[in-house]
Amino acid sequence: MLKSFPALTRSARLLALLSLPLAAGVPLSASADSGAAAASAPEASASMQVPAKGIESVTSRDDVANVQARLEAALTAKGLTLFSVIDHEAGAEKVGMELPATHTVIFGNPKVGTLLMQCNGAAALDLPQKMLIRAVEGGSVIEWNDPQYMANRHDLGDCKLPLDKIAGLLKGLAAEAAGQ
Repeated sequence: MLKSFPALTRSARLLALLSLPLAAGVPLSASADSGAAAASAPEASASMQVPAKGIESVTSRDDVANVQARLEAALTAKGLTLFSVIDHEAGAEKVGMELPATHTVIFGNPKVGTLLMQCNGAAALDLPQKMLIRAVEGGSVIEWNDPQYMANRHDLGDCKLPLDKIAGLLKGLAAEAAGQ
């Protein structure tokens, strides 16, 4: 079937073949038990993973609720705006799936965020700032985007931005939230 597209590289043909089960609605599960077992494997995904490039992290021995409460208190103390909290665990439950406690806290300082967006409007894709707090074995991990990585991603190099100050603030917030 794919031989009719000779311009496709071998890798592209392989990717297309591997995508066929998904297109046909076949679940990606190694077991014959399919759906429920594959959808509810929180233990495997809840382990401490190596953060992706551009992601900073701090661990805490406390649970997600306590870490989140400390983060929200730190945001208030610093005069930052708490825009929203997304409870991914609750969202998973609504569709019959399981996920360990996983909350995204969305916050920022419009004076600083506006500077970033004035430099390149596409920076709004990564704003306001977010911190992810998720349960892992032995506690929680707090993760956030490295401001320098975001600046590189959005080509903000020519702008005079307080990236070191933003990075220090985020690291300090995470440390407070972690109880350090």
